[in-house]
Amino acid sequence: MSAPFISLPVAGPMTGARIRRSIAARRIRSLWSWGVKILRMISALLCSVSMNGRKRAAKTGQSTPCTLLTFIGGNGGVALPLEQVLVLLAAAAGAGWVDAVVGGGGLLQLPAIMMTGMPTVEAMATNKLSSVFGTASAAVAYARSTKIDRQVAFPGAGLAVLSAGLGAWAAAAISAEVLRPAVMVVLLGVAAFVTLRPSLGAVPVPQLRTDTRVFAAVATAGIGIAFYDGIVGPGTGTFLIIAFTTILGLDFVSASASAKIINVGTNLGALVVFGLQGHVNWALGLGMAVCNVAGAQFGARMALKRGAAFVRIVLLCVVVALVARLGWQQFGP
Repeated sequence: MSAPFISLPVAGPMTGARIRRSIAARRIRSLWSWGVKILRMISALLCSVSMNGRKRAAKTGQSTPCTLLTFIGGNGGVALPLEQVLVLLAAAAGAGWVDAVVGGGGLLQLPAIMMTGMPTVEAMATNKLSSVFGTASAAVAYARSTKIDRQVAFPGAGLAVLSAGLGAWAAAAISAEVLRPAVMVVLLGVAAFVTLRPSLGAVPVPQLRTDTRVFAAVATAGIGIAFYDGIVGPGTGTFLIIAFTTILGLDFVSASASAKIINVGTNLGALVVFGLQGHVNWALGLGMAVCNVAGAQFGARMALKRGAAFVRIVLLCVVVALVARLGWQQFGP
């Protein structure tokens, strides 16, 4: 007598969307894991050569490479709990996502770095180190999928290196408190303008483009906005996108793609000056850059997939958050 046939449930095939989400999730987990590993290796290296780290470990009885990240800061050495390092990594990933979509990732990353007790100029410098990798990564992702306005982006990026470097050099001499009220007024104007003109950036308006407007866009982005990025920073990508949509008639996605090229220049110019002045925290910045790149890749793909309407919504949210943050810094306790 033959054995009875027993049917077993068979899992249905994975759809293409589920496969892509699964692959993306594995990549993010892998990048996160490597970020933590890199920071731990850097921690062990620094602790082995830092007398302050060895003395602190001897006093507390803790195993410094496993539980603490020791990095060289303005006070000769700062120890961070591993939990705080993970918060910094998460902030870097979030900042990479925001920067890739509309800019303004400094809203997340810069305060997170300053919470470690790092001086303001060093925090700005370290923020630039992490951001330059994420922004460059997002620029590559955009360039593969959409058209970059080369006539504006490349000359603007060249000017941006010089202008942002000049702004970074002036950062120690010019108080940010002098600039904050003006920046807040401009941001409020941007929010009102984008809100009252829902068609802005929805579709390209090529008839606006003239040689004079191209020159104006290059000068505005490569000189004015780049100098602002060197001396203050947060919101640079947002200003670039607004400049390209209003001056050249680009849609939000194309404007964001071109903005990334110039933003790489602004970050690089400021980073060079900060590095020469000895303000950059290389260990922390490079570790955060790993997660910033992961967030940037995710953000760029999301912006390309969801289009101008999505970028517009995120842009308005970032502008409101920027105004709130600057207002708190200017008028808060």
